[in-house]
Amino acid sequence: MKMLGIDIGGTGIKGAIVNTKTGELLSERHRIPTPKPATPEAVAKVVKEMIQHFKWKKEVGCSFPTTIVDGKCIHSGNLSPKWLNVKVDKLFKKECQLPFYVSNDADLAGLAEVSLGAAKKEKRVVIVITIGTGIGSGLFYKGKLIPNIEIGKMLHSNGEIIELYTADSVRKKENLKLGEWAKRFDILLEYIRVVYSPSLIVLGGGISKKYDDFKKHLTTDVPVKAAEFRNNAGIIGAAMFASKELK
Repeated sequence: MKMLGIDIGGTGIKGAIVNTKTGELLSERHRIPTPKPATPEAVAKVVKEMIQHFKWKKEVGCSFPTTIVDGKCIHSGNLSPKWLNVKVDKLFKKECQLPFYVSNDADLAGLAEVSLGAAKKEKRVVIVITIGTGIGSGLFYKGKLIPNIEIGKMLHSNGEIIELYTADSVRKKENLKLGEWAKRFDILLEYIRVVYSPSLIVLGGGISKKYDDFKKHLTTDVPVKAAEFRNNAGIIGAAMFASKELK
């Protein structure tokens, strides 16, 4: 029931001890800025710092911001090109001398929301979108995860991947007003509706706390909810994932 979850993001690495049955944080959330450049060696050192902060001596769950298959990065993501083909679980285990269970950040945020949060009563198709440095996505059917669905890598009408048009980092970089950005994001929601026919879309990442301020700009007829665990969903999902893997 008690597990350390670590959520690695483009701007911050966050961790907390979690009750995996309820999703409750049993400690204060600790955040360390993501190193620049975010190379494997640099990130591993921050993860070790996180372990030492919590004086943690057991298995660790970790959410990671790119496609992960059997603990291995098969896409470099938004951290550093050097992550491609790295076995993240083995790297962190070597640095911290503890077992690590690593999976995609949006998949694990979705695991928390589908199991305990905003989508816990929805048994049909659920899409969880995490909005941050990039666009992450988790796809669930009848509560079961279909892993590594990278909706943010779909091509927009300009031929570029759509996260380069709709991510929160783009909103900040281009100094867009929240409404201007939301109208862009609405285009992504329409793509999702057409391709996946979801019964519910859950929005996570830091900007999800502003959902009440931008929801009026969204036109999709698919029900949309803010993540119940907000920006802690990745931490909670990571802890839950490690707990499930141990069983």
